[in-house]
Amino acid sequence: MCTAATYRTKDFYFGRTLDYEFSYGDEVTVTPRNFSFSFRNMGLMESHYAMIGMAHVTEGYPLYYDAVNEKGLGMAGLNFVGNAAYKEEEPDKDNVAQFEFIPWILGQCATVQEAKALLKRINLVKTPFSKELPLAQLHWMMADCEEAITVESVKDGIKVYSNPVGVLTNNPPFDEQMFQLNQYMHISPKAPENLFSDKLPLYAYSRGMGALGLPGDLSSQSRFVRAAFVKMNSVSGDSEAESVSQFFHILGAVDQQRGCCEVGDGQYEVTLYTSCCNADKGIYYYTTYENHQITAVNLYKERLDGTQLVRYPLIQGEQIKMQN
Repeated sequence: MCTAATYRTKDFYFGRTLDYEFSYGDEVTVTPRNFSFSFRNMGLMESHYAMIGMAHVTEGYPLYYDAVNEKGLGMAGLNFVGNAAYKEEEPDKDNVAQFEFIPWILGQCATVQEAKALLKRINLVKTPFSKELPLAQLHWMMADCEEAITVESVKDGIKVYSNPVGVLTNNPPFDEQMFQLNQYMHISPKAPENLFSDKLPLYAYSRGMGALGLPGDLSSQSRFVRAAFVKMNSVSGDSEAESVSQFFHILGAVDQQRGCCEVGDGQYEVTLYTSCCNADKGIYYYTTYENHQITAVNLYKERLDGTQLVRYPLIQGEQIKMQN
């Protein structure tokens, strides 16, 4: 499955892990301002904000997993299997297909507040991209430097939740993910005190015991708790190198290793890539399962008034620097 997170130092950072058993051929993709988006029900969007993110490009169309636009608004879609529900077209609504949701929002909105206004009119419809690419069951996190929200399209309609932790995983629905944090309010980065009994000489025999009880399994709820704890207690300098490094360490807390999550037929879910985008500077950083070296693509080094997608295939294969 997947985990998305935000982080703030001097700049604002937005990123995610994508955990799955195989890749569709992901590429860092820059969509310039004049690339024409042809929406299934909403016509053409011929001019919009430029954006950068990870996408599977097919038939010339960027199917974004996550992206950040030039105004600093980020958005990521995460699996939400069993709970996501999309509708038929409705009159007087913005009928947007699930796979169009990220460009629809990032193309027009500079902030979460602007996105909230669009969400009041939106109807996510169950139109697949193609027969080969059926509907993905997703929910989404949107964030800027001021706030984050979670958006879920369920049987009851569109749900929009404030996301004060700036973290999202998969299931259960987001309000339940947040509620579960109540069970871990005793977790602390500090050494624990003996509250068990003043009649027993109990003591902390190891560093890190304040986090005893922090879940370590790979389930989405446990990953949410672990990522939230690490993110909310994270400390780093505010330089670019320190901030980016810390962001990758935050998401490293939920990294999935091959062999630990079997999905059948000898296949295992792994962290295919981890991303971190400096939303203020438009720099998209990533690592892959096979390559832990951080690679970067800068939105502003491209011709943003162009009409053609700019695509960077992921650099695979471990990059090892020999010191002798």
